[in-house]
Amino acid sequence: MASKPHPPLMKKHSQTDLISRLKSRKILGVGGEDDDGEVHRSKISQMLGNETKFAVREPIGLRVWILISAVGFTAMALMALVFPNQLYEVVFEEELSTINISVRLYGGALLSLALIMWNGLYTAEKIVIQWTLLSEACYFAVQFLVTSITLMEIGILPNAAMLLLLSRVLFLVVTMAYYYHLGRKPKKI
Repeated sequence: MASKPHPPLMKKHSQTDLISRLKSRKILGVGGEDDDGEVHRSKISQMLGNETKFAVREPIGLRVWILISAVGFTAMALMALVFPNQLYEVVFEEELSTINISVRLYGGALLSLALIMWNGLYTAEKIVIQWTLLSEACYFAVQFLVTSITLMEIGILPNAAMLLLLSRVLFLVVTMAYYYHLGRKPKKI
């Protein structure tokens, strides 16, 4: 029993058949706009997402600010770890030998924040940069409060302490401004 040969298959050229292509794309769910208004060219880009969506539009000077913060935090941490008495004397204009451990612990905490700053400097992820700025802002706010309360308890107001308080307010304002601008949604054009 010999079997009959099958006739050759007719191939449909969907690339040339525009209506067929549009129907296929509609069934696959590509080519139309999604909820965010993006048009995906393929199912793969729809599944993986568009990397330009995650690109961060950074405010001018953000990386410079984070670099200045990282260097400042590192320098203050090293000063607190190596010269705890001198750092305390500069701010409060008093000499106490019993506070070495406290100032050194403060230096260790500053060094930890400095590491967060250095990490924030080299990352491209928006959320990491935001948390870096928020950590910095929390530090400045807490340091302002603690220094103010300490100065009220001591009853003195040295010039160095006033300069420290004013600088902390300024740094807090700058950091929060960057945090606010980084968190804003970009305007669609």
